[in-house]
Amino acid sequence: MNNQIEHKRDSLFAQPLGAVSEFRFDQSVVDVFPDMLTRSIPGYQAIISQSGLLAARYAQPNTNLYDLGCSLGATSLAMHKAMLDARAENVNSSHGCVIHGIDNSTPMIKKATKVIETQTGQSVNENFNTDGIPIMLHCEDMQSSELQNASVVAMNFTLQFVPPDDRDNMMQSIANAIEPGGVLILSEKVTFDDPVLSQMHIDMYHNFKRANGYSDLEISQKRNALENVMIPDTLNTHAKRLANAGFSSSSVWFQCFNFASVIAIK
Repeated sequence: MNNQIEHKRDSLFAQPLGAVSEFRFDQSVVDVFPDMLTRSIPGYQAIISQSGLLAARYAQPNTNLYDLGCSLGATSLAMHKAMLDARAENVNSSHGCVIHGIDNSTPMIKKATKVIETQTGQSVNENFNTDGIPIMLHCEDMQSSELQNASVVAMNFTLQFVPPDDRDNMMQSIANAIEPGGVLILSEKVTFDDPVLSQMHIDMYHNFKRANGYSDLEISQKRNALENVMIPDTLNTHAKRLANAGFSSSSVWFQCFNFASVIAIK
């Protein structure tokens, strides 16, 4: 069985656009999204695969695992694979676990369903009466999702799209849903208080994108499209928010330039 789905190369900002519209997760973005992420986020593949391994470590039997802002389901798939591998090796029990992917973009959920079913060979929102690990997809706003009985919650590059004034409440809701010993995996583009360090990280990030084939025009136009849509925090802000929400500890486990991933333990 062919378990690969072809995706287009990202050239959304390759031509002059005049007035650049705000970035939206519409069909045009869905069509190029895997290529966009790989070429735009340093260490993206490592973060996704390690998110799966972290999920396999901390998954508790008969609990939910959430992939908030799941887009095309990459983190859900990484969780699924790592948990099945761990079960096969008797490393951890995932009996009764369900993975929930949540995203408010209809095109994303539609494509994610096809991707997940192709990759896993199982139907989304089914497989409840077998020894497998069901994956359920929900097309809804993660800010209003009713999270409960969670052992693992992943937010890979999604909190940065939540309005800043709503982030404390969002984090509190997540913390309230996580059982003791459970974890949050939080990956974000970050900013820095030190202007010298901030500029260094920005410059190196732009060099990273150029090395991956993006032109200066593409870098500039995409930055303009994201300016009022994606608003990053500092790592210190994230740490304080996590502590205030009730997580007992948190740590940066990955960072490359101005992209980082944090694990927070309940």
